[in-house]
Amino acid sequence: MPVSAETNVRIAPCALDALRRLMVRRGTSRDETVRQLLTEHVAAQEPKHPEDRLTHISTVLRYPPPPRWRGDARKDVPLRVRAPTDLLERARAVSLRLPGQHRRAYRDYQGRMLTDAVTTAIAVAEPFTDAFLTGLLPLLRHGAALGLWRLAVAETSTGPEKAWLVGAEAVRVDHWLSDAPVSPADQHLLRVAEALERDEAWHASKRFQTAAALARRYLTGPGAKDWEETLYEQDEAWDLEYQDRLQADDTEERRFRRRHGTTSYDWTGRGGTAAWRAERRVDLGYFEEWLVERTKSDPAAGVMQEPASPGWLLRTPPTWLAHAPALTASGQPPEPYATWAAECRMLAFPYRRKQAFWPLLCQPGTPRWQPVPGFEPAAASAAGLRPAQVLGFIEALLIDWNHTFTEEPSLRIALDLPADQARRFGFITADEQHRIMAEARTTTLKNMDGFIAWAADDGASELYLQKLQEARGDSHAFHRLTLKYTDRKRPKFGVARATWTWPGRSVAAELVAGSPPGLVQWLATEAHRRSCLLLEQAMEAAWHHAFDQYGFRM
Repeated sequence: MPVSAETNVRIAPCALDALRRLMVRRGTSRDETVRQLLTEHVAAQEPKHPEDRLTHISTVLRYPPPPRWRGDARKDVPLRVRAPTDLLERARAVSLRLPGQHRRAYRDYQGRMLTDAVTTAIAVAEPFTDAFLTGLLPLLRHGAALGLWRLAVAETSTGPEKAWLVGAEAVRVDHWLSDAPVSPADQHLLRVAEALERDEAWHASKRFQTAAALARRYLTGPGAKDWEETLYEQDEAWDLEYQDRLQADDTEERRFRRRHGTTSYDWTGRGGTAAWRAERRVDLGYFEEWLVERTKSDPAAGVMQEPASPGWLLRTPPTWLAHAPALTASGQPPEPYATWAAECRMLAFPYRRKQAFWPLLCQPGTPRWQPVPGFEPAAASAAGLRPAQVLGFIEALLIDWNHTFTEEPSLRIALDLPADQARRFGFITADEQHRIMAEARTTTLKNMDGFIAWAADDGASELYLQKLQEARGDSHAFHRLTLKYTDRKRPKFGVARATWTWPGRSVAAELVAGSPPGLVQWLATEAHRRSCLLLEQAMEAAWHHAFDQYGFRM
């Protein structure tokens, strides 16, 4: 008996009305009707090429839109879905996901794949409309939906995005005119621009409003079907529309904002982080190529350059290699690699529509591979990671945390370990642990006093200052009080952590040196956690840099 799951989606009220009509016509319950519709939808869409699958226009336009502010009334309605787990996953797999959307993400970036599947399945069986949807072509092929979305992206692109996209277009034109070889720098530019177009994008109400305006222009009236074909093909006519929007000069908009002092939001920061994510994606591509294609005689170290990475040095044991074997006839990794990965003797990560396995040792004089002895503790730390996260985990294992750079990176690259854990593993004595904890406590109290002094100078009420004084010493209560201060320019209050800086090199080097398994596993977890934090800080720096370089200035 198939395993069933229960979940909820939110759909337009008119879609729910159409579902009710289907229930009456079929004589089935709501749950059974939804199951039937999803089964029919999946069966119809799975055989099609991904770009030929159908989506509903409401998914492309994110309609109904989510509430803008907390407490605002919702315009969509909930629908409970009870169906076999396998059916739900297959329905999500054939649904539209716009570039930059993810199944679990901040609300603007959250993909609505199951909502799309349910809505599209209902619309195929029972068309529906309302005041917003009237006149719009209801069903689009995925290729056409992506063509419409790319036009919306071009029209709303910010300076950081245009720097890559316009530059890439210039390279393509030059290459077409001269047929000269593309330089490595230009190849990098093209790869980042492609990642920005195909994989990464910022999402906000502005982009969906722009997409809706474009849909009104192209997907209504007698020419809607022809334009759907143009959006699908993304041919010369589409490219002219795309270039007109991408190359548009925003000087007039800048002047308007300065002249009228408008408070309209500037999306440059989101554009800067989208460009950062695209460049980071490309750099990870270089990293996985280095892992899989290098031999024992190739360089065993390399720097992940800023700004897409914090600028750290990666150093691998020279004999550790990766291998991407051909898949079997059933599309699965061959043995014994699949078994080794299941036994946590190595890690598997996606590579060019296959799977690569790391780390492996090449047996001398033979084409055979074998796992690195003792790697199990490090691999155990990766349990629970999604396949797309494994490459970042491998990167964390190879970071040289104490490399001396000629020019120091903008972010401090160091592995700071909790003092209590450092004491547990014998790195520091009990006295050193107590000293570190006392210093952290002193720094936290100093931060508290600094915030109290700032609040007093800023004109905070006597009652608020009294509450701050009473909470002095309780970091959690004090932090909650700082968040209640209404001035957005308030200084950020931070609690100093009792940490000790690890003096070692990489986690991989620690494993090769024969460190205890428990220590290796703990260091691997901490290295991955710290690397993720540094990457978040690098992306935040890209956000600020985007405003410094491209943001509107009043």
